[in-house]
Amino acid sequence: MAPLLLLLPFIFSAALTSANPFTEKAALIRYWNRKIPNNLPHPDFLVSKLTPLSAAAAATFYKLASTDPTLLSSRLSSFCSAAGLLCPADLNTSLSHSPQPDFKAYQNSNFTNYVTDVNGGVSSFKNYSDNLNVPVDTFRRYNPHSVFNTDKFTSYARDGNVVTANFTSYGGSSSVGGSEEFTAYDDSSNVPDLKFTNYASDGNGHDGIFSQYSVNANAGGQSFSSYAKHGNGEVSEFTSYANDTNVVGNTFAHYGEEGNGGNSTFASYGENGNVPENNFRAYGELTNGGIDKFTSYRDQSNVGDNFFTSYEKTGNDGTADFTNYGNSANPGSDNFKGYAEGSFDDQITFKEYFADNTTFKSYANTSSVDFKGYHNSSSSSSTPAAEQRKKAAAERWVEPGKFFRERSLRKGTVMPMPDISDRTAPRSFLPRSISGKIPFSATAVDGIFRILPDTAMGKAVESTVADCERAPSRSETKRCAASAEDMIDFAVAVLGDDIQVRSTASTKGSKGDILIGDVRGVNGGKITESVSCHQSLFPYLVYYCHSVPRVRVYVADILAVDSKEKINEGVAICHLDTSDWSPTHGAFVALGPGPGKIEVCHWIFEGDMTWTVADRT
Repeated sequence: MAPLLLLLPFIFSAALTSANPFTEKAALIRYWNRKIPNNLPHPDFLVSKLTPLSAAAAATFYKLASTDPTLLSSRLSSFCSAAGLLCPADLNTSLSHSPQPDFKAYQNSNFTNYVTDVNGGVSSFKNYSDNLNVPVDTFRRYNPHSVFNTDKFTSYARDGNVVTANFTSYGGSSSVGGSEEFTAYDDSSNVPDLKFTNYASDGNGHDGIFSQYSVNANAGGQSFSSYAKHGNGEVSEFTSYANDTNVVGNTFAHYGEEGNGGNSTFASYGENGNVPENNFRAYGELTNGGIDKFTSYRDQSNVGDNFFTSYEKTGNDGTADFTNYGNSANPGSDNFKGYAEGSFDDQITFKEYFADNTTFKSYANTSSVDFKGYHNSSSSSSTPAAEQRKKAAAERWVEPGKFFRERSLRKGTVMPMPDISDRTAPRSFLPRSISGKIPFSATAVDGIFRILPDTAMGKAVESTVADCERAPSRSETKRCAASAEDMIDFAVAVLGDDIQVRSTASTKGSKGDILIGDVRGVNGGKITESVSCHQSLFPYLVYYCHSVPRVRVYVADILAVDSKEKINEGVAICHLDTSDWSPTHGAFVALGPGPGKIEVCHWIFEGDMTWTVADRT
């Protein structure tokens, strides 16, 4: 019985703590009750986001913030831990290692040097900063100056959220013989800010293979500078760069520049991207001899802006082959400048270019340059098959079930459910007494929370501030709520004090088919106004809240298709007036026919919420 006696005080203490009236969370509940005195239950999804600060800790940090908010930075680690915030990790002291047979799992590190001046053998690095929330990593050098060594790097920053990664130099640097392989760099990341400076440069007969760079990335930016530069007799292969990305800026500069007698292949750049910003500068410039091949650039992408500057400029006695540029179902803007300019005795082939001819400039039309096919977007996109490809490309980026019609909310309907999970890291509100002392500017927030501006988190903070400062659209009332008190005040100001808040209960059913069970219209399904609040990416919780007129809100039982058992309770909002929406909005891509012609419904995603007048039906 002794172990049980030891546990009992802990259990009793925990129960007392959860009901402690002197916590900041308890104070917020009392504020909520004063502002919204209808005695409705406080939903767990919102209560869980309230600050975990004790009254004593809140008083300490309030005093610092009141004196000078920058003083919070001096207590940042304890502040972030006690308040449940999302703060970037400090980089560890620079690390340096020699080869190890099984090197795994480094994270949030400033890795200066891994393997150098190695003769023969195999060097491998398996996992660096995978599955992290806010990784901030630098990897300076990986095995320069090797001789007949085989280098392998398997995974760098995979499945990260708000990823900042900087890889300065991999291989090359006077390496002789041997080869290097990089399998996956930042695969499936959310809000990436990626830089890769130098891969396999200045090598002599040192082959390089790069398989995947930032595949399946979402909403960020990435750059790659210098691949196989100054190589001599190298075989270089780049398989996939920025494929299947969503709203990502992609920059690639200097591929195979000033190489001698090499064989370089770039298989796929920006394939299946949605609204990408692609910028490729300098492919095969100043090369001597050798073979350069570029197979596919921006194939099957959906709109976006695209720039390609300098392909095989001032080459000498080499062979260059560009197979496909811009064969997209929904073309965006294109600008291709400088194809084979100043080349001497090169054999250069461009098979197919899909874009308006005004975007292709400085084309070296000589006997050694062969242009097989030029397709203007206006002439290549008018057939029924082309129109179908356009529709399919756009639909690919609108997840099934993300938008639906009101008639789908009927008992017995089987429909797809999108992934409604919140990909951002868990965070808590700050009490208004503290958040109100922090200037709402990117510069101030970056300084207090030690966020480097040129990082994924820094850019996210800047984007949040800019979005909050944007003027409201027509008929919209908006506010960025930096505390739970701010959110409650805004909802009350718009809807009155007899209100309640809802969100979908869980993420169960996501990414699969669901069966709609009983459906109940809030307030009898009457047309109403709501306040919708969406999370923004910030160290502490900040919500973008705005009024939404003319909606109907529904609560629906979500059932498993096979067993008919209830697995979730979904909250859906149907927008009845879509006349101000963009014609290219994903809802119309998925449902047709256009703004103002249909209503559009969607589920309330995890982390988001909608306020309405309290349901009295």
